[in-house]
Amino acid sequence: MRELDVSEVTQAVEELCIQACYNLPRDVVEALEAARRSEESEVGREILDICIENARVAAEEQVPICQDTGVTIVFLELGQDLHLTGGDLYEAVAEGVRRGYDKGFLRKSVVADPLFTRKNTRDNTPPIIYTDIVPGDRLRVVVVPKGTGSENMSGLRMLTPAAGAEGVKRFIVETVDKAGSNPCPPVIVGVGVGGMMDKAALLAKKALLRRVGEPHPEPEVAQLERETLVEINSLGIGPQGLGGRATALAVHIETHPTHIGALPVAVNIQCHAARHAERVL
Repeated sequence: MRELDVSEVTQAVEELCIQACYNLPRDVVEALEAARRSEESEVGREILDICIENARVAAEEQVPICQDTGVTIVFLELGQDLHLTGGDLYEAVAEGVRRGYDKGFLRKSVVADPLFTRKNTRDNTPPIIYTDIVPGDRLRVVVVPKGTGSENMSGLRMLTPAAGAEGVKRFIVETVDKAGSNPCPPVIVGVGVGGMMDKAALLAKKALLRRVGEPHPEPEVAQLERETLVEINSLGIGPQGLGGRATALAVHIETHPTHIGALPVAVNIQCHAARHAERVL
């Protein structure tokens, strides 16, 4: 059985926090460039030029793409044949976040108590961690700094099965339409369908990690993604809500088996700065 000291996890998370906040993934930049080429609005094209230039400057000067460096969400895929040594895995992840946000001069936005004192923890911990046990002896670490401008525009609805695919589409489009300019469009729309309430929400967030515009492997789901994207981009919201076609860069839908009486749908909206970075240890 392979062993991995959790100090390596801390180091990786520290570096990934900084990398994710400084360097927009290439697929996101390419999607912005494609949106710029097809945008009909002159103002929309100017805004997309600014978004692309902002990503370039952030990468070259190694500064945050956006001032809201978010809550740190960490997805772990832990190989069942990997033995972790040297301490607690989750504390190792938290320490990596703590160091990364300090070293990278990233804004610390987490408050310990959501209801009353709302006192800042001063180090952006605790992170939100999701762990999947998978075959193998490796640990895949994905760090996602998620800001609230887009997160606050997300939604969940428990539809009836009779609503079907059309009902799902209507809810997605309605959520984006209601969001308007608030999530800093063009957005990426992550959708989770199935499971129960909590599973749908998790699927929606995981959907945002897919390469931008990569279709779902099931043809019917991929078709629903395409149809929904067309309807969203016909809303006229456009880049930064100032009009145009490029309201969304992609719609990514993930599904899961559910109860015979249920059709839960979660929509997790991501702004154009779709930050994430990953490493396999």
